[in-house]
Amino acid sequence: MPGTALPQPDPGAPGGADRRSGSLRDRLIDVQQRAIETGTVPLSLRPVVRASWERAIRGAVDPDRALPRLEHDEQEFLDYRAGHALAQVMPVVRRLLVDGAHDAGLVVAVGDEHGRLLWVEGDPTLRHRAQDMLFVPGADWSEPVVGTSAPGTALALDRAVQIRGAEHFNRIVHPWSCTAAPVHDPATGLVLGVIDITGTDHAVAPHTLGLVSATVAAVEAELKIASLESAVQATLRRSRMVSVGGSRTQRPARTPLSVLGAGRPRLGALELSPRHAEILTLLAWHPAGLGTERLASLVYEAEGSPVTLRAELVRLRRVLHAAGEPPLESRPYRLGRELELDAAVVARLLGQGSLRRAAERYVGPVLPGSTAPGIVELREELASRVRESMLADASAEVLTTFAEREESRFDVELWRTLLELLPPRSPRRASVVAHLERIEAALR
Repeated sequence: MPGTALPQPDPGAPGGADRRSGSLRDRLIDVQQRAIETGTVPLSLRPVVRASWERAIRGAVDPDRALPRLEHDEQEFLDYRAGHALAQVMPVVRRLLVDGAHDAGLVVAVGDEHGRLLWVEGDPTLRHRAQDMLFVPGADWSEPVVGTSAPGTALALDRAVQIRGAEHFNRIVHPWSCTAAPVHDPATGLVLGVIDITGTDHAVAPHTLGLVSATVAAVEAELKIASLESAVQATLRRSRMVSVGGSRTQRPARTPLSVLGAGRPRLGALELSPRHAEILTLLAWHPAGLGTERLASLVYEAEGSPVTLRAELVRLRRVLHAAGEPPLESRPYRLGRELELDAAVVARLLGQGSLRRAAERYVGPVLPGSTAPGIVELREELASRVRESMLADASAEVLTTFAEREESRFDVELWRTLLELLPPRSPRRASVVAHLERIEAALR
């Protein structure tokens, strides 16, 4: 990869290219105006662009006035960025993309999972021009805010995309083209953010998409290595023998954090309040830590106040002290010692292919009464992973146990899969058929 060249601008092309792109831009503006007036986007657009324009029209995005939002002070943003999972892999991004972008006349942007830009680097002249449309660190470039763009649309679709010139819904972005791809957490599969190349037409050159995708693969590999190294270090810390009064004793095992199912969440033997359970779950799920703004956005349904969060963390520190746990660390916020989060145990067992043990440990959704955005996302992600693993690989015995749980009682696909797995002479087939008939009757 170090020898891979970024696409270079063609010095001889601008005149003709400008005339051609100008004509195309005029046509697309006419198409866009008719689409806004009629609510119907023509089939002549590429499907990815057409679908994005439809979302923008439904969301009432104004193509002339929609601008990214900047809604934080500088220090809070820097804390948030420093605590983001992608901060640790920026050296990889700089080596593979940014170093070449200076010579290629391109800008490289890395954003979070919500579409907020965290880093914008590359050609200084182009970066200065990009400031006019607020393509800057801290700006929200998600689809609901600015309409079609490579970073926002890649996150909306969870796949790599290229957007050329006037395909952008926002007209201030028409002079620009961009290629972007989402980055996933190798351990959980959750979207961590997005990597984008922005510039003029050469930003969507044929091999740019492959270059961005290869960089994403390298970043995800680096994240996986860091996660494995962290796990190894944690194992070594837990197993290390310490001297106590001349004798040697084993360090205690991690304290269990139980958040699955309808029971009250607990840290060891200590019952937790719903808010403290949410915060501890998020910090245990993100062992590298979370910045103030990001943690607040994951905990609170409305825009979270860092002041409110900090007050809650003061109370949580007292709870941890009562449970004999080390205090929280800050900048970013993270646990002083790893907890044994039952949701993470289930995810790990699924990754190992231990479906029976995963089904036994998965006693219900993550904090089912919580409406915290980060918990809702985690709950849906884990539930989906458990279900898909059961459908794909579980034995009839394991699938039977899983299907009989309350949240699976009306899952038609799951019960039909169970029927297919059961032997023809199984005495359970009659009860499964009867249950499917009850489901279908209830859904009529």
